Amino acid sequence: MQRRRFLLAFLSALGAPFPARAQQPAKVTRLGVLLQLSPEETPHIVALREGLRDRAYIEGQNIVIEWRWARGDVRRFPDLAADLVRLKVDIIVATVNHAIQAARVASETIPIVMVVPSDPVGLGFVDSLARPGGNITGLTWQTREIVPKRLQLLKSAVPGLTRVAVLWDPTEPARRLQVEEAQRAAASVGVQIQAFEVRSSQELEGVFAAMVHARAGGALVEASAMLAAQGARVAELAMKNHLATIGWWRGLAEVGCLLSYSPSIMDQYRRAAYFVAKILEGAKPADLPVEQPTTFEFIINLKTARVLGLTIPPSLLARADHVIE
Repeated sequence: MQRRRFLLAFLSALGAPFPARAQQPAKVTRLGVLLQLSPEETPHIVALREGLRDRAYIEGQNIVIEWRWARGDVRRFPDLAADLVRLKVDIIVATVNHAIQAARVASETIPIVMVVPSDPVGLGFVDSLARPGGNITGLTWQTREIVPKRLQLLKSAVPGLTRVAVLWDPTEPARRLQVEEAQRAAASVGVQIQAFEVRSSQELEGVFAAMVHARAGGALVEASAMLAAQGARVAELAMKNHLATIGWWRGLAEVGCLLSYSPSIMDQYRRAAYFVAKILEGAKPADLPVEQPTTFEFIINLKTARVLGLTIPPSLLARADHVIE
């Protein structure tokens, strides 16, 4: 008995845990995610989950994800962001411009990771890409050459194309910059540009009729939460009005637009997990440079080409990352 008491006292002096003492549970991270559509309607969410798992953050084990989505109505983002702040999440992943702006207003202290903003400097989300400052960092969706590239690809797909419409939503932050970029690039590509505003799904049919009246042979579809939600309708109206379209992300080509050229959205969401992990490891958002896209995807929908009576040149097909048969 005396020997047992001596051993217990000796182990206690060394700081050794007693077998019956419960271990302290590891901290569970609470991550808030602001989306346009639900996780089930957002296939690239799988890349965020994979990126987190690759960094040993397993949903339901050491990380809890609070999903909030706007159901295609960007006016809901401020309430959704405020809800995440009330839950005291550790980090917010904000996907698009409206979501980032809402998270920024809701909290100046909770770290915010951007995924696909169009112009984070111009919109005031960060001071600069190299030195973000404040509580926001992450990725940007745009590069200077992406709009001219889309115009060139569309012209290569449509023989004799001279007039191109730009379909854009003026309620979306910073989208006018993309229209201006298209207008600057038009002369070098050899086309004329005319911009057409659309603010709601109810306006789509009339806007497409106006594009046809203006004798547009093709259209650039610019980024918009509303146009993303209405992607299939946009593709349907484009085919009905015999307009070749190129979209800002692969999802538009998948639902029937002729082409898409964009950064890889899967890579963007997977890379967002890197920023989450760095911040959880102690890095400050102000010190993590915003990253520009490095991987791009060119998608061709041959089913749509056949509906439009177009033969895609073999040289263009060879450049595609994915061809929808």
